[in-house]
Amino acid sequence: MKQKIINQVIQEMIPFLNNAQAEKLKDVLEYSLYSVDISERDILVAEKDNNYVELFLSAKRIEGCSEKSLKYYQATICTMLETVNKEVKQIVTDDLRAYLTQYQIENQSSRVTIDNIRRILSSFFSWLEDEDYIIKSPVRRIHKIKTTKSIKETYTDEALELMRDNSGTLRDLAMIDILASTGMRVGELVLLNKEDINFTERECIVLGKGDKERVVYFDARTKIHLQNYLSSRLDDNPALFVSLKSPYKRLQIGGVEVRLRELGRRLDISKVHPHKFRRTLATVAIDKGMPIEQLQQLLGHQKIDTTLQYAMVKQSNVKMAHKKYIG
Repeated sequence: MKQKIINQVIQEMIPFLNNAQAEKLKDVLEYSLYSVDISERDILVAEKDNNYVELFLSAKRIEGCSEKSLKYYQATICTMLETVNKEVKQIVTDDLRAYLTQYQIENQSSRVTIDNIRRILSSFFSWLEDEDYIIKSPVRRIHKIKTTKSIKETYTDEALELMRDNSGTLRDLAMIDILASTGMRVGELVLLNKEDINFTERECIVLGKGDKERVVYFDARTKIHLQNYLSSRLDDNPALFVSLKSPYKRLQIGGVEVRLRELGRRLDISKVHPHKFRRTLATVAIDKGMPIEQLQQLLGHQKIDTTLQYAMVKQSNVKMAHKKYIG
């Protein structure tokens, strides 16, 4: 079986190698695999396990998961399978507990990261159970990992005005305004085209997670700054936001992040990034009494729990509420 694999590799590489290189590759493979015991069963098991992963990813793709999420799922599951080194059907709870513990120690990972891995493995094995590939998920008895909840920062009104006043370009001013007033994700921002903007209704359609469209709304200030920016454009690119220099390509996520980070550094505002605008909008909306169901719709969350995580109630308002209702 070992020689068969070596010959197959050599055969596949012949079009890319000369005779001397092919001979050297054969020597390296034979030396590297000398002490490795490879059976046909091992190959069949690996192929079968990979097939389970592919079937799971196909199911998640149909459910609307993004390609970015699918790649993360695949990498997480395959890393676990390689480390545990057991057939999927033979993996037990203790194997996964040991794997998560080892992963955390070796990578110095946070509890949040480990719980994310646990969730993905739980989803994978639960799917195998639902599809009758296994009798019972080994992740069932591994409970949610407790994590410390830190209060994440939002932008103050002063910080937002400071960024607007010092944005430097019409594009960046319009970009700050639309992020602040709509609460859209940066990935949704860079996909916007000029034709997606309805200036009359002050709204636009964004393509969110799972390729789901939703309507978001912007204020009058954003409308004016967007119109000023678009009027200044000399290109014919359909994208709403493009690079500042020719050939005026569509602005990418990395470009937005770098631009905002540089602005924050220049103005001495800590942790300036696109997602903070989204969190700020959610916090302000909750603070002013917006029904959580409406905010959920605005932000494009499937679960209301996710919306609640974004919305951090201001401590000053907690104090005022205490005085009103208790003190």
